[in-house]
Amino acid sequence: MKNLKLIGPITQVLTMVRLPLKGALKDEQLEIIQNAGILLEGDRFLQVDCWQKLKNEFPKAEIFELEKDYIALPGLIDCHTHICFGGSRAKDFAMRNAGKTYLEIADSGGGIWDTVSQTRKLSIEALAKSTAKNADRHLSEGVTTIEVKSGYGLSVEEELKMLRAIQLANQNSAADLIPTCFAAHMKPRDFDGTIPEYLNYISNELFPILQTEKLSNRIDAFVEKSAFSPKEINPYFQKAKNMGFELTVHADQFTMGGSAVAVKFDALSADHLEASGEKEIKVLAQSNTIAVALPGASLGLGCGFTPARKILDQGGGLAIASDWNPGSAPMGDLLAQASILATFEKLSTAEVFAGITFRAAAALGLNDRGKIWPGFLADFILFPTSDYREILYQQGKLKPEMVWKSGERVIEQLKN
Repeated sequence: MKNLKLIGPITQVLTMVRLPLKGALKDEQLEIIQNAGILLEGDRFLQVDCWQKLKNEFPKAEIFELEKDYIALPGLIDCHTHICFGGSRAKDFAMRNAGKTYLEIADSGGGIWDTVSQTRKLSIEALAKSTAKNADRHLSEGVTTIEVKSGYGLSVEEELKMLRAIQLANQNSAADLIPTCFAAHMKPRDFDGTIPEYLNYISNELFPILQTEKLSNRIDAFVEKSAFSPKEINPYFQKAKNMGFELTVHADQFTMGGSAVAVKFDALSADHLEASGEKEIKVLAQSNTIAVALPGASLGLGCGFTPARKILDQGGGLAIASDWNPGSAPMGDLLAQASILATFEKLSTAEVFAGITFRAAAALGLNDRGKIWPGFLADFILFPTSDYREILYQQGKLKPEMVWKSGERVIEQLKN
């Protein structure tokens, strides 16, 4: 065995193994290994066991001996973000809090189109730099895998610029960035044609380039009255599915209909769901599609939260993501948002941790991370505390002190 690293002793290691992908969880189901060591081989976990036992069995391993209490969790996974963008929407936020409507904000030059305009002004290099900066901030807070959407380009040329910028940012950040094509965010104001014509233009011209350049294997769409109806998006998703793309859906944020589209096309995830009713929750829970709660959008817009408790109690799989974007979810603090959602939706600590680790990985179609277990990618974080319950109790104020990505300690790299 080569390139062995042994980290410990760790007061509590929460492995997140032997937990189901779907349904409610109790904290008693958490596997917690006390006074443990984590043994790495290259970029993978090799063993998790008693610290002294591993130290005796692997004397040639590079030792990282810890001198105080730590809690270990798998690296966090944010399965829904928009961290590739230009400009700011602080004006929108202030106007919304002052009681202005969506249309009033848009008429004043704000809204999604404002971000589109600001993003289009940036070069690939500038966009990649800002995206990597956002990714590194997330990484410093324990998020080791980050989904990143396009969707502020809204033309073939500009969407390609965004996805190439995400690809470049991925090369310049220790975090893993998972790109998603979100060209179906809205019909752009400068497109001279109908919604079906825009969707045909994107699917015919953009999809083949995504595959040729390997820019993204994921297609998203905003299924909403203000964007695309289920009828309008069906041919778009069908073509994407026929071409082998994985699907995800912005669903049921303000009105219902998107979650049914997600289930129909066996999408990996249906995200938002704030407007989902009993019927939608039941259908979604009986499917293979992961429900993704986005508490950051609820906080940013001042609306109700995703019915996370009902989804879990019906047997659904629930992930939690930040929705970090310049308009409706500017905070971008996954752990704080998940803690707040837990309070309002009465989620157990196990349910929250599952929602930002292995269940979030499932929403991205990734089966190699989200657990501290042999063979999994060696992504894990260490919190300076002796009790795992402190993490949510402090509602995002307790941050990890060490972040390991693919077997390398990266938090110190960010500080240098």
